[in-house]
Amino acid sequence: MYPLNQLKTLVSCGRDPARSLPFRRGFLLIPLILVCFALCQQVQSATDTPDPGSVPATNTADGAGALLSVTTGTFNSAFGFFSVLALTDAQFATGVGAGALLLNNANEATAVGAGALFSNTTGVNNTGCGAFALFSNTTGEFNNGVGANSLVFNADGTSNNALGESALNLNVSGSANTAIGDVALGHNGEDGNLDANANTAVGAGALFSNVNGDSNDAVGFNALGANVDGLFNNAVGFDAMADNLHGAGNVAVGDSAGAGVEGDFNIYIGAFAGPSAAGPISESETIRIGDSFNTGCFVGGISGVPVTGDPVVVDGNGQLGVAPAGSPMSANELLKQQRVVQELKATTERQAAVIALQEGQIKALTAGLKQQADQIQKVSAQLEMVRPTPRVVENR
Repeated sequence: MYPLNQLKTLVSCGRDPARSLPFRRGFLLIPLILVCFALCQQVQSATDTPDPGSVPATNTADGAGALLSVTTGTFNSAFGFFSVLALTDAQFATGVGAGALLLNNANEATAVGAGALFSNTTGVNNTGCGAFALFSNTTGEFNNGVGANSLVFNADGTSNNALGESALNLNVSGSANTAIGDVALGHNGEDGNLDANANTAVGAGALFSNVNGDSNDAVGFNALGANVDGLFNNAVGFDAMADNLHGAGNVAVGDSAGAGVEGDFNIYIGAFAGPSAAGPISESETIRIGDSFNTGCFVGGISGVPVTGDPVVVDGNGQLGVAPAGSPMSANELLKQQRVVQELKATTERQAAVIALQEGQIKALTAGLKQQADQIQKVSAQLEMVRPTPRVVENR
């Protein structure tokens, strides 16, 4: 019988060789493990079934060897060949599938799928759904594996959540990790390092290569996919920061943002934001917003706001920096321009006040002229009424 760790040499089931999984996707030897357990002295004959008179009434068992060892345990359910075989006094355990919860004697364990939580002994509150989900877990607690081979090699890691085929597949002792997507965090904690904790990966292949990196967050296909031991990285977007191996404290937001970069404490914002040259590139402590193809840049809250400090210029590559001494835009020149802007602003405000006053005066004058015109019209009408009637004088 092969030891369990030799399963790591199995084939990757046809994945892209560049992203191949040398880890245990075929599980060709697991049926042999089941057979060996069946032949061990500790395991009774496959023809044995629980004696209904000796099984507490609250338990349910269906299948050869299902709940075979139960004594005082209550509210347990076992369906399938050797499911929940070793349980004696635990409660609220449910195993569905051949070998599910085979060695379990812990409370509130749920396994659905052949070999799910197969090795669990005392780990409580674990849930494995899918063939061989949480297969190797022994003492780890509060883990949830949903998907075939999810968390399959987890032994004593706690509070991990894996959703997707082979998600968190190789994790041994890492804790508080969350993987959602096919092979997300696939290599996390594979060497048993206790530092592979508090990582979050959402997307197929996200944080795929992480071994003992800590506190990384990746959202998007292959985001931080090559990260091995980098810490505190945050990447959002397809292939975001996908080539970083060891860098720490990076932030990348946007498809392929920071791709091809290895370094620390960089900030890349925007699709394809990063160095224009092809990677791999070593870069640290750098902020890049947008890419080399952007033709305009508008930032609110800057125009018309006077400040004091060093003048800033932009070179041909779009890099911001302090203007050198003696440059056309010296500090004194900048202050002069700021004063001019302030004076122009004050002048404009005064002109606006004068214009508003003149507009008021014009409105008042217009109203007065209109009133005078109305009075003149009334007087003309009165004069017209008192005018004497013309006479006709006859000449004789």
